Amino acid sequence: MSETSANGPLADLVVVEMGTLIAGPFCGQILGDFGAEVIKIEDPRTGDPMRQWGRSLPKGLSPWWPVIGRNKKSVGVDLRTPEGQQIARDLIGKADVVIENFRPGAMEKWGLSYESLAAENPRLIMARVSGFGQTGPYAQRAGYGLIGEAMGGLRHVTGEPDRPPARAGISIGDSLAAMHAVMGITMALHHRARTGQGQVIDAALYESVLAVMENLVTEYDITGYVRERSGSILPGIAPSNAYPCANGEMILIGGNGDNVYARLTEAMGRPDLKTDAKFASHAARGENQQELDGIIAAWTSGFRLADLLALLEAKGVPASRVFRAPDMLEDPQYAAREAIVTTDHPVFGPIRMQNAFPKLSATPGRVRWPGPALGEHTDAVLKGLAGYSEEKLAALRGKGVISPSP
Repeated sequence: MSETSANGPLADLVVVEMGTLIAGPFCGQILGDFGAEVIKIEDPRTGDPMRQWGRSLPKGLSPWWPVIGRNKKSVGVDLRTPEGQQIARDLIGKADVVIENFRPGAMEKWGLSYESLAAENPRLIMARVSGFGQTGPYAQRAGYGLIGEAMGGLRHVTGEPDRPPARAGISIGDSLAAMHAVMGITMALHHRARTGQGQVIDAALYESVLAVMENLVTEYDITGYVRERSGSILPGIAPSNAYPCANGEMILIGGNGDNVYARLTEAMGRPDLKTDAKFASHAARGENQQELDGIIAAWTSGFRLADLLALLEAKGVPASRVFRAPDMLEDPQYAAREAIVTTDHPVFGPIRMQNAFPKLSATPGRVRWPGPALGEHTDAVLKGLAGYSEEKLAALRGKGVISPSP
């Protein structure tokens, strides 16, 4: 593997991450996965709250932090002090990208507006991730991911029709905002390569959710139809559902295309379902969705999951178990593509986590190290990038502006 390939396509970039929780840090995680030097500025006393988030804290540490903090260098700086703000300015002055997900106005309050930073570093790209964007009447409102999911339309269509709106089980709104910020950064880098000028990426959570809501708005605009919660189905798309198996497990089957549906009826031994006028076309199957799902469920319930998966695979019908973490760790497809990798953690030992995605043929991303200890890289970064002397570091440390010596 070449040095370029080993380091990733973004190995020449310096990124300063100033965000907390998920939306900003997941953006930094992706950039770090592909080789960028991501310098994470954290409160020297508490660090990012993600260090303590999660269902459990084995050995007093969050299993979440090794993932979202991976491939980053932690620098403990108190941004509420003038000295801390100057440190941030010194680091950003040498950076290509700065990421922040504070409430709009926080950077300006600290004297770190884009205009002032760009005056010293015209090539700087700033990604600003927030609940509602940097402008508009809602800009100053607090906006977590669930609020963006609600306003963007996702929550209303998620869950069973006779129950309140459900959540996806992950912080999808935050992650979508981070991914849109990454897209904006890569576009801005391309623009900078042509013009030499940086710019601001304004990634709002609610707009990032809205962006993936397919034709929800347009369908209402044209027809007046308001999409509602539909559980595990898509109305009018059949068969495409979760069906019961004999051993109490569920199988997902996607057989709504005409050719695939024909193969499904063959697997079922029910050629009549292919010619029956109620199911013979895509539109007809959609109109009679509930009846068709009932027929398929009665058939699947007579099989054990593994046997049914083998049968449907042999017939070329898309089907899957509902994967959980144990299934992922045992699955040959995951193993063959290294979708999950092992990295060494100083406290947990070898730990497994999802790999860097997507896969690039010449310059793939990789997990170089898990989330670091709070302030682990403070001295090294401030010496190497900002040119601070030992005396200056000692003075800042004495005032509590930066993390103690590791």
